[in-house]
Amino acid sequence: MFTVVKTPRWFLLETSLVRSFGQEVKNNIWSSFGLRGSPVSAVWRRTGGGVRDVSTSTQLYGKSRGNPKKKEVSEKKLSRHFVDYRRVKLVAGSGGKGACCFHSEPRKEWGGPDGGNGGDGGSIIIKADRFEKSLAQVVPVYRGEDGQSGGSKNCYGRNGRMTYISVPLGTVVKEMGETVVDLAEHGQEYLAVFGGTGGKGNRFFLSNENRAPVTATPGTSGQERVLQLELRTMAHAGLVGFPNAGKSSLLRAISNARPAVAAYPFTTLNPHVGIVEYRDHEQVAVADIPGIIQGAHQNRGLGISFLRHIERCRCLLFVLDLLVPEPWTQLKHLCYELDQYELGLSQRPQVIVANKMDLPEAREKLETLRSHVSQRVIPVSALTGENTEELILHLRELYDGYLQGCGEEKPIRW
Repeated sequence: MFTVVKTPRWFLLETSLVRSFGQEVKNNIWSSFGLRGSPVSAVWRRTGGGVRDVSTSTQLYGKSRGNPKKKEVSEKKLSRHFVDYRRVKLVAGSGGKGACCFHSEPRKEWGGPDGGNGGDGGSIIIKADRFEKSLAQVVPVYRGEDGQSGGSKNCYGRNGRMTYISVPLGTVVKEMGETVVDLAEHGQEYLAVFGGTGGKGNRFFLSNENRAPVTATPGTSGQERVLQLELRTMAHAGLVGFPNAGKSSLLRAISNARPAVAAYPFTTLNPHVGIVEYRDHEQVAVADIPGIIQGAHQNRGLGISFLRHIERCRCLLFVLDLLVPEPWTQLKHLCYELDQYELGLSQRPQVIVANKMDLPEAREKLETLRSHVSQRVIPVSALTGENTEELILHLRELYDGYLQGCGEEKPIRW
């Protein structure tokens, strides 16, 4: 038996609209190839029929799919996230308590002691990770996981998990001002604090003389220490100079680093490391050390926090500003500050970089500077890139000499 179903009027209206839409899309496609099609149907221009204006063009209203250019982070934000010193308190986990209980089972009256031992507390390990760039993620206090208590039926408590603290390469761990360990290789670990041992259950004290011991010991407390973490930049060469000498501009000119540059002193508040690549795929790391002032070894102008980044640099590039009246006096002050911080630090392989040679006043003082110093002087202009090739080639000579002199010592790899 069949029944006649009447099609609703709204369904017929929607079907006609779909057909009109398909016809208009077809006409627009042919018109895009230079063929003239019928004018736009009035169906798409209706305002009272419930159909809005439709555009088949995606170029006018579509969003651009190009990757947006990443904004450069300002030096103020970089200094906010970059931390090179932390004082941390480490408390390892305590051991779990031993259990005191006896075996209970039907028709077994003298089951004997069956209390298990407690688990050991978790230790805390400091691990060097090459993917970490700062100590900002290190919190002031770390507490290890405690071991679980023992249970009946000779069940031992679970040991506490190890706690790992990831630090960047070049982190020096100190205690009371004395160096404990230097984490310079990826994956290197240092067991800072030991977890406490778990307590013994009464099963442990079972003997022929004592068949029903009721003694159980608690777990011992974990080790507790206060350590200082200092990050020292690991680089082959370091740019050393007074504020506003053009160190950041020079690093931008010879490497792929992009530190902040401005016309006022102390633009750089944290060290930046740039990589100089050569044709034989060798890489040399150059660090931009923040500006050093007189009295830096007495921690004037955060001098000590800046000077400790120079300790790992095997070569020194003294950047001098030739616009000052006597640039050779800057070199004497820099060497004095380095020697006061660490004896013999200024005697490492070095070269003098005479910057701002694009100005006529600087060219007049170049020969006078060479007459006052005995080191090699390389005149460059960080702004225009003048004579930076000579500096890059001499930097490679210093790096090759460092590799020959270190012998079996493993060089820094980036």
